[in-house]
Amino acid sequence: MRLHLLQVGYGDDEPVAARRDRVAALVAAQEGADLVVLPELWAHGGFASATWAERAEALDGPTARAMADATRACGAVVHAGSLVERDGDALHNTSLLLGPDGALLARYRKVHRFGHGRGESEVMTPGEEVVVVDAPLPGGPSSGSPAGLPVGLATCYDLRFPELFRALVDRGARLVVVPAAWPAARAEHWRLLVRARALEDQVLLAACGTAGTHARTPMAGASAVVGPDGAVLAEAGEAEEVLVVDVDPGVVDAARAAFPVLADRRL
Repeated sequence: MRLHLLQVGYGDDEPVAARRDRVAALVAAQEGADLVVLPELWAHGGFASATWAERAEALDGPTARAMADATRACGAVVHAGSLVERDGDALHNTSLLLGPDGALLARYRKVHRFGHGRGESEVMTPGEEVVVVDAPLPGGPSSGSPAGLPVGLATCYDLRFPELFRALVDRGARLVVVPAAWPAARAEHWRLLVRARALEDQVLLAACGTAGTHARTPMAGASAVVGPDGAVLAEAGEAEEVLVVDVDPGVVDAARAAFPVLADRRL
């Protein structure tokens, strides 16, 4: 299975519409990918909480439509990162997983909001669902799922809450996808957490971060794919980059069979 992590870089001087068009063209160009992954809130600004309300969209809005069109063009499964979703009076940090035909496979509203009473935790309404979906990706039937590979969804700050990832595993996840807008000031936390979540739950983890500086916040970059043994299979630098990684989903079942730690859980 070939993963393409699109570590999008941007600043405050790039209009949302222009960035949407640029990133849609980038997604459409990902020939040969099985799964394309985008970062958290790449269109609306990961730390731009002051403008989220005015930039928010319904799930049939321009960002979702652009991603559906780009997905059909590249013919891969696409994790479209996340967008600011407006649902009535509520705003959500919502991730979309799209099938090769552009149809919606799954929606995940971020459960854990960052900000300690400000920013996202003040503006966004938390999600309440743990989301795992059988995606049409290579390696699915080998894990006992004829419908596809079981993919779990999480977003950025969720990495600090291991109970969510254990819940994803309990629902069958073999691959967990984590879009993020992680700041450079805590880049080492990011590196530690993506390895810890993959290792303790024996999953493949694809974590796609953001590059550049926006809302006066430098981004960490460092998108990574991590194996179920906690080994970093590939890591991006700090600038905009397309990280291409070939992985075998069968390593998850092999790791769990060789070291069946999950079978020893008591709580």
